[in-house]
Amino acid sequence: MRLPVPGPSDLISVLGKGAGQLDLLLGTVPRMIALLDRAEILMTRATIAIDGVERVSSRASAAIDEVQVMSARASAAIDDVEVVSERASGVVARTGGIVDAAEAQVGRLTPLLDGLEPSLTKLQPTLDVLADTTHPDEVAALVRLVDHLPELAARVENDVLPVMTTLGSVAPDLHDLLAVSRELNDMLAKLPGVGRIKRRIDEQQGEDGTTATVKDG
Repeated sequence: MRLPVPGPSDLISVLGKGAGQLDLLLGTVPRMIALLDRAEILMTRATIAIDGVERVSSRASAAIDEVQVMSARASAAIDDVEVVSERASGVVARTGGIVDAAEAQVGRLTPLLDGLEPSLTKLQPTLDVLADTTHPDEVAALVRLVDHLPELAARVENDVLPVMTTLGSVAPDLHDLLAVSRELNDMLAKLPGVGRIKRRIDEQQGEDGTTATVKDG
């Protein structure tokens, strides 16, 4: 809308019409000044509004950048969740296999435990007595014995068993040796004076035995 502000052509036209029109023109000057002030105020407000729009636009741009950053982080988080979900699926699959294997083992152990239950029930008093009467030193000694069992088994196999296999051939030799000893004893008994020597030896052995008994008492 065009503002009612007189221009140069209006001024010339007014001067041609006379003094009355000039007074009327001069009366419009305050209105012109007021209009200029209002226009200046509007320009100031418009400048402030434009500055506000620019600030809002900057904030909107910053908000958009933050939204983009958050969107990127959310995408990365979604990728991490997918990776974790895949790993969890693998763990669940492995857990299912372990559970199946455990169920199979439980199925095998249940009949065995059912069969052992009567025997274990009968052995319960014995086990209680054994637990009450067994000393820790005895347990430690048993552990040491178990530790020595491999060496003991090796020595029995390498040293004792070969000797035991030869006992069958040694027994006849010992029998013959005893027989020769008896014959030699009989021959010595028939020699003159050997009987007296034997009695003296027996008497000395008897006295030595009596003396040892008295000392022990």
